[in-house]
Amino acid sequence: MSELFKDIPEFVEVNIGEAVTARTETLGTFRELGPPDLCHVIKSSGTKTAQKDLGSYHYCSGVEASSSASLAAYLNSLQFSVEESPAWFGKGNGWKVRSGTYCCFNAFTRVDMRVEATIPGGVHAYVVDLRGEKHEATPELWQETYLSALLRAIRYADDASYRLAGFRKLDPITTLEAEMRFLKAAEALFFKGWQLGSDPEIQVATVVNNHLTAGIIKYFADSFRLDRAANLFERIMAKEPEVASLLARSYIGMNEEIKAVKIMHAALKDNPQSYPTLHAQTDFLLSKGKAQWAQAVAQQAVNSAPSEFVTWAKLTETYIELGQYDAALLTLNSCPMFTFNERDLHRMPTPAKTHLPVKKFIAESNILDEESSRDNEADVALLRLPAPGLRGTFAKAYALLTSLVSKIGWDELLKTRSVVFVMEEEYRLHKTSASVDLNGQDDNASTTAMRSPAPDRTQPDTPAEIPTIRISSESTRGQSNGTHNGTETGMDVPDLERPEVAQATEEPGVNQDSKEFVSAFSNKRLCERWLDNLFLVLYEDLRVYTIWRAEISHFKTQHMSYRKTGTEWEILGELALRLHHKEEAKDAFQRCLEAKFSAKALLKLLEMYANEGDLQRTLSVAIRLTTYHHRWYMDAAYPSMIAHYLFKLGLIHGHAKIQYTLLSMNLPVGIFEIMQGYIKYGSRFGIEGSDF
Repeated sequence: MSELFKDIPEFVEVNIGEAVTARTETLGTFRELGPPDLCHVIKSSGTKTAQKDLGSYHYCSGVEASSSASLAAYLNSLQFSVEESPAWFGKGNGWKVRSGTYCCFNAFTRVDMRVEATIPGGVHAYVVDLRGEKHEATPELWQETYLSALLRAIRYADDASYRLAGFRKLDPITTLEAEMRFLKAAEALFFKGWQLGSDPEIQVATVVNNHLTAGIIKYFADSFRLDRAANLFERIMAKEPEVASLLARSYIGMNEEIKAVKIMHAALKDNPQSYPTLHAQTDFLLSKGKAQWAQAVAQQAVNSAPSEFVTWAKLTETYIELGQYDAALLTLNSCPMFTFNERDLHRMPTPAKTHLPVKKFIAESNILDEESSRDNEADVALLRLPAPGLRGTFAKAYALLTSLVSKIGWDELLKTRSVVFVMEEEYRLHKTSASVDLNGQDDNASTTAMRSPAPDRTQPDTPAEIPTIRISSESTRGQSNGTHNGTETGMDVPDLERPEVAQATEEPGVNQDSKEFVSAFSNKRLCERWLDNLFLVLYEDLRVYTIWRAEISHFKTQHMSYRKTGTEWEILGELALRLHHKEEAKDAFQRCLEAKFSAKALLKLLEMYANEGDLQRTLSVAIRLTTYHHRWYMDAAYPSMIAHYLFKLGLIHGHAKIQYTLLSMNLPVGIFEIMQGYIKYGSRFGIEGSDF
């Protein structure tokens, strides 16, 4: 329709201006870097006497927010994207962009910078605070807004929780001059970086651990150009010695390890309590196989910052590397856990119309597969797995727990758990021996036994009940080729003993008449409730994984076809990856793509193929992912994980070989052009491999 944009997403408002009003009302809820920028436009058609107005908006990132002129230029560019009116509509009566408002959140001062532009006409810039009051825009606020916008584009480039419909992503930094401007702004505001907040694993944002430093490291590390970051950190370290940890990590990323060691040594000599520097040293020692030394350094970091999750998590990691699994479990239990804050996003009223156009060259390429409803179905048991819902510190703790179980196995993990934690049976026995009344105890998850009865293995020749291959008793469907379904086909499935819940309540008094038992009891710890819950999450993951692998083994021996829907293969691939079974995960993701298009599966395979140095497969996956991104208006070549893994291939093969391989694939012209964006970026910024 003629009132809509050609290739730009937009939401048509019911009442003109309601999107900007809704943003103003939610400004006080933004906690971190803020939401995507909001671009609101008013279009008009007809004559002055019979004028009709229409309000619409879309989200965007990557637009330079250094001044009112740059934002007004973006608003002005939108007038060239309105679809042309048909001839019968009348010359001069078509839709035109009459005015626009661009909203960009300043995460430093917690205000919204807004630019109103009239086309043609003037430009008005102002600031809206959390109370909705207007203030004058100052150069200092513009600099903070510019850096905030860049950090959002860099930090959330591949963040799945920061995606929403109608979100247009552009390249935030397109020239070397723009990159220098970014570095200058970062240096000027470096000591305000703590105001931005930090990753959810960091409880207290500091001058070293915050979104600004993480954004700088990510931007330059993903393109293997940490020398630029090192130059910045060297200048800042003269004012703030704590920055030594960032400089050391940059040098290690540049393979300048001797310089990094000298910097860490000098920094720790001056400040032995700097846990970021201690962590940089721990990571370096672990990479060199010196786990014993790394454990001593990580212990010092815990002593320096006992209230931080990351220090305890790092110590747990060193114990796992040392094979001291009981100590690892006890240390993990000591981790302080923090509530996860969701990403800052808009809460908009329901639009009158949603317009999500597809670019012509993408529609004609046929690279994006059509999905059937069958491919999106999945077993209820798979959909309800709790592990994918973990966030923040709980997700990191679960990753450590899965690392532990991958080293020693489930049975050994349960034995270790019963050695270091007070189990419920022991707790009840102790309470009985202490003559404690159990009638007043709460019946909740931490005090209820959850052990499933183990099968009788004393008589191995006795026929036992054969478990079915169904993951869920409600939703497993029969195979489409006529083979047996889960209720009919029997096979041996390894038994997983459901973990008994450890006791996580206050320890009662000691019974003097049972000294031997009390002594063993007193040497154990109480398991935290959240860790109890993670054991149950791990049990569910392992149970489903075990049944899945048993199913595949059974179908292979019976020479039958094993089938799952595309979504089920995607979930199983993520499950295998969580449990550190990479080959099984790769196979599941490949099978998923045979059934349907999956951006998740493609991204995981992209990483695997790139790490293997497989040029052809990496490019095939990168082409499909890039096309998908452009379909959903993510037009930025960098930063993105696609660019990172292509640049990683460039270190091995060189960018010239990548370009020639792309040429040999006979891609449609439009697709080849967007793939060239990565090569052009590498050449423009001098990324290693681009000179080959």
